[in-house]
Amino acid sequence: MDQRPEPIFGLASMTRKSPTRHTIKINRAPVLTLWAAVVAERLGFEHGEALTLGRSVAGLNAYSKGVSLGLFTPTPAEVKDKRKKLRPKETITVSLLHRAVPAVHTTDGVRALSKDRPIDPASVERYLQSKFGAGLGDAWSAMTELAAAFKPNELAERAYALYEVFRPTVPSGAKGWGAAGELNLDQIRRLAE
Repeated sequence: MDQRPEPIFGLASMTRKSPTRHTIKINRAPVLTLWAAVVAERLGFEHGEALTLGRSVAGLNAYSKGVSLGLFTPTPAEVKDKRKKLRPKETITVSLLHRAVPAVHTTDGVRALSKDRPIDPASVERYLQSKFGAGLGDAWSAMTELAAAFKPNELAERAYALYEVFRPTVPSGAKGWGAAGELNLDQIRRLAE
């Protein structure tokens, strides 16, 4: 297993505990946020960078799903306005879980952007802690174990497909929007074998 830098937030102590949870009732957005952050870290991003990239992937995924369900309809004026605000020389695009994540270099490292502003990694960790509660450490550990089971290049290619295998099952269509399902941590652990 690769040596990774210590997480900069409270997750450092959680990842060392023996797993105790087998399932967590949760919706898909925080699961995808955590998984994308774990994958980004395995691919070489620093912990804070990975958290912001994970949050952005989940947001992009949710927006795409909302558009496909007819919940959001981007207008040509909105697209034109957003395009005007982009400054290509100042931003980069990070490909993560088959999403093009806009990011910027800051004095603290790479930060994914949300509405042209760098995402704060501490806010992502607070979000994850609020959604996973006491199960965050177990979920983080299971996902980290799964990511470590793959070489980085293979993980980069397969990460979203793996997520589709273990993500919580929710009703299809608009009924599943924001609905909670069971995240089976034992299933994630088995995928790592």
